[in-house]
Amino acid sequence: MGLELKNLYDDFRDANTIKAYAKLIKEDAIKLSKTINIMEVCGGHTHTIMKYGILQLLPSNIKFVHGPGCPVCIMPKERIDHAYVLSGQENVILVTLGDMIKVPGSSGSLQDARSKGADVRFVYSPLDCLKIAKENPTKTVIFFAIGFETTTPMTAALLDTVVKQNIPNILLHVNHVTVPEPMRALISDEACIIDAFLGPSHVSVISGSKIYEEFPRERGKPVVVSGFEPVDVMQSISMIVKQFVENKCKLEVQYKRAVSYEGNMKAQVMIGKYFQKADFRWRGLGDIPMSGLRLKDEYDRYNAEKIYDAILPKQPIDDHKLCICGDILKGKATPPECSIFGTACKPTNPIGSCMVSSEGACAAYYKYGNLI
Repeated sequence: MGLELKNLYDDFRDANTIKAYAKLIKEDAIKLSKTINIMEVCGGHTHTIMKYGILQLLPSNIKFVHGPGCPVCIMPKERIDHAYVLSGQENVILVTLGDMIKVPGSSGSLQDARSKGADVRFVYSPLDCLKIAKENPTKTVIFFAIGFETTTPMTAALLDTVVKQNIPNILLHVNHVTVPEPMRALISDEACIIDAFLGPSHVSVISGSKIYEEFPRERGKPVVVSGFEPVDVMQSISMIVKQFVENKCKLEVQYKRAVSYEGNMKAQVMIGKYFQKADFRWRGLGDIPMSGLRLKDEYDRYNAEKIYDAILPKQPIDDHKLCICGDILKGKATPPECSIFGTACKPTNPIGSCMVSSEGACAAYYKYGNLI
């Protein structure tokens, strides 16, 4: 089995296949009358592009605009402050996914809170909260939920179990967000130069490619849902360039081995049962209407944000004034153009949203050194 998996990945990282697509893209790009700016929405794509030197393989009239990246990148400081404050409450165990450990809010990170004695735990699955709650019946377990459509079903599954088993000591602080709304907000900005999108793969496994229909149909922006491997990305770029050469604008799925048009309907039903759309403030992008999810009112007794409302910070907190992540997301600048990139702002001391997570654009540029 190990050999079979290795061979499978080898196929999607094959240098000859990557070079063949690079040749095809260059042949098609010569026929273009303009530069094509492609946004890769997901940080996983950003890291593939940087790690495998894809920028250097492309002709000068094919460029990338680095998207929101990941749920950690876009988490505003005031929401991180919520987690920090909750972790400090008596008889509270704060549980979240491991990516959140080093992300700083205005008072510090959850790692800092833990060093000061808070009971902060990091899990691979929200369902691990069930065991923690059972082993600590006198304490309140608060799950600080993060993620795009990819991880939302797991949070819904946790709540479903809590409700059905009437577990009294688990609460949720929900910070789930959805992808189409920031895409819409970005292309609505007059300063934005996005011509097409690489659609995220894991999100699309859950939501289906149908959520991107509006972009080619109503907004004139092609979308190709792409896998994460370098061959996937190169093939997807080729598909986008070909659309422009042929004067087409449509939704396509390159990642057909995992993504369908309808997506995971069972997961979507579970999400719809417990969550409803809500406004959310994205770090680096600002307030985006109906881009987040919150628990439905009938589940208020599980909602940590409402139960602890009186002690949670309310004031929005902006990034450092020298941070230009907003401009990077709009394609107006690249990470190396930021005056604090690689100096005051590093992965060990992230100042802005693009450096906070390992999947952010600035973190990718810093790690791989492709300062182009």
